[in-house]
Amino acid sequence: MIRLLRKTVATPSPLISIDPSACERVDISVVGREIEDHVKRLFRGSLAIRQVDAGSDNAAEQELVALSNPFYDVERFGVHFVASPRHADMLMATGPVARNMAEALRRTYAATPDPKFVVALGDDAIDGGIFRGSYAVYDAVKNVIPVDYEIAGDPPSPRAILCALLKILETIGANSLN
Repeated sequence: MIRLLRKTVATPSPLISIDPSACERVDISVVGREIEDHVKRLFRGSLAIRQVDAGSDNAAEQELVALSNPFYDVERFGVHFVASPRHADMLMATGPVARNMAEALRRTYAATPDPKFVVALGDDAIDGGIFRGSYAVYDAVKNVIPVDYEIAGDPPSPRAILCALLKILETIGANSLN
């Protein structure tokens, strides 16, 4: 874990845009077992994610909630959604950043312990989506806090989120070995 922390601090985080259509026919249990292996190795068995709604239309949140249903059940793979950023390893932001949510997002980012990984989930979080250019939003999450990874989709399906999470964990693992 210390080696991962040193590597994360020393290396600038890669910005990877992950195509959700890449895993439409992938078996969820296979992806889940791979996620579980990476989580055990990198995070000692439990990846804690704090999800922040920065001003979305709740489409991405519904897909994240679906990850906890009996079909996907991400808890069995060691992925947990936590209520406090102080307990999180990863910050997952959804929606374009509304002007009234920018400070809350900054504070949540500041409260998340290092090493932290920030994921912009959905097209709205990546570039503002249909809300881009509105007076009421700052558009992308990366305009407010640093973003390490992006998961494209409007909204991305639970299957696409799992595949993208696997790709993110593979990238984190590869960076920790260098």
